[in-house]
Amino acid sequence: MGACECPALLLLLSLLLLPLGLPVLGAPPRLICDSRVLERYILEAREAENVTMGCAQGCSFSENITVPDTKVNFYTWKRMDVRQQAVEVWQGLALLSEAILRGQALLANSSQPSETLRLHVDKAISSLRSLTSLLRALGAQKEAISLPEEASVAPLQTFTVDTLCKFFRIYSNFLRGKLTLYTGEACRRGDR
Repeated sequence: MGACECPALLLLLSLLLLPLGLPVLGAPPRLICDSRVLERYILEAREAENVTMGCAQGCSFSENITVPDTKVNFYTWKRMDVRQQAVEVWQGLALLSEAILRGQALLANSSQPSETLRLHVDKAISSLRSLTSLLRALGAQKEAISLPEEASVAPLQTFTVDTLCKFFRIYSNFLRGKLTLYTGEACRRGDR
């Protein structure tokens, strides 16, 4: 194997491992700064939302699932420290991950969910793991942890959903809203 093949092989291996949510050594640390990457996740979330919109049977949960509130007050958001934004995004991503895993368990215990529903739930789980890894590479976890004690972070606002359609709507809104705003600012700040 020639010296010029190694970077290509490393990139290929990185792209194969990324959907698994595994940290990838040698992966571009600012991959999330490429708008096409985030757009791909948003497109998948919207596709899942559209598929579940017309779903009547098998899309309801037997219990309510807690998800983050996705509303953004732009005035407040722009005045927040980037570390406070990181906390809000990190907590929201963690809550969405817990919610989809709980939803997956509830669907597995319900009457036979369709293969299409299972596929979209599995894709969302994989995507959330990948996004977590990408944000970790961007430093979001460190920023969230390094927030000074005196900095006040409002508790994460939440509510509950009872269907897959509502979950995917929240998921899509979260990606298009808070996650996009945070990564845009973090990437700009990193480019300075």
